[in-house]
Amino acid sequence: MTDAKLCWLDIRGAGTATQAVLEEALHQRIEGIVAADPAAFAGLPPTVRKVLLFEDGLDAVPADLGAADLVVVPGPREERAALQEAHPDVEFGRYVEIVDADTLEDACLAARLEPWSVLDFRDPTKIPLEIVIAAATGAPGSIITTASNTEEAEIIYGVLELGSDGVLMRANTVGDATALRTAASARGGEIDLVELTVTRTTHIGMGERACVDTTTHFRKDEGILVGSHSKGMVLCVSETHPLPYMPTRPFRVNAGALHSYTVSQAGRTHYLSELHAGSKVLAVDVKGRTRPVSVGRVKIETRPLISIDAVAPSGQTVNLILQDDWHVRVLGPNAAVLNSTELKPGDTILGHLPTADRHVGYPIDEFCLEK
Repeated sequence: MTDAKLCWLDIRGAGTATQAVLEEALHQRIEGIVAADPAAFAGLPPTVRKVLLFEDGLDAVPADLGAADLVVVPGPREERAALQEAHPDVEFGRYVEIVDADTLEDACLAARLEPWSVLDFRDPTKIPLEIVIAAATGAPGSIITTASNTEEAEIIYGVLELGSDGVLMRANTVGDATALRTAASARGGEIDLVELTVTRTTHIGMGERACVDTTTHFRKDEGILVGSHSKGMVLCVSETHPLPYMPTRPFRVNAGALHSYTVSQAGRTHYLSELHAGSKVLAVDVKGRTRPVSVGRVKIETRPLISIDAVAPSGQTVNLILQDDWHVRVLGPNAAVLNSTELKPGDTILGHLPTADRHVGYPIDEFCLEK
């Protein structure tokens, strides 16, 4: 298993759209193009891995492999020894169709021994893939799993929190390459955090605040970004830290007033009031590492509110309105957990400064004044 998350496109069924699909794949920096005819690789740059895949066995492999970098066939390596000897400059991998316990064991063996394993799970359950990933722990090879669509691809990338090393998906039309790349990037990434200096806190009376209950277990140094303005947000910590009057709720962030922004995938923002069961938000830790998480529910209730003003080193101001209660907390440097009602001018908290204005949550280059 490796840390790389690869996108492979199977162009064997693209037909007349093949050239347009390939152009989009290059633009999206798709790592692998899969075909059955070496002629399909004509004109592709060396940065793209050119993969020949033959599910029916060695008899389908042509004598001339052309510009292929990798040939994937069924069966163990000893069955293809002569082919490998005839093509010393080409890598070889194993294709396994998993339909029962015996073929699952073949897949586990391939994942442990082969440099490349292309796995095709015929049943919709992901338990066999979990077994293969566990069996391949520490192995140097790469697992590429077939997906029927981008929704399945996103799940495959995240199985056992490790995911398959890559996904192979058929590309039938323009747009498939972009969708696969989006599924791969949905696993998470990094976001720039800055240290903000608190300038003022104000008790502003009653209003509605939103608790965002997710379907994940937050880590102690993790929360979500929330702010009154789209260009300035504060890292609000989850309720993973003990409180004297109630049990921890490690799935929850007491996030702020319902008008507030939070960040989801691909840099899009949402109002807290818009979130609902099934929405996505971005979990962020104190080092800026992110992962998308699903919302299970949002609890909007009337509570006293406190307004927190802060300023970035650049001079940009940030505002966050929270429930006015000391058990509602934000994160500071070194994962310090800070009670919101105890914040005072000069304290340092963590935040994020998006650069673009917003229209229905999407970044847009236009004039927009928020105050």
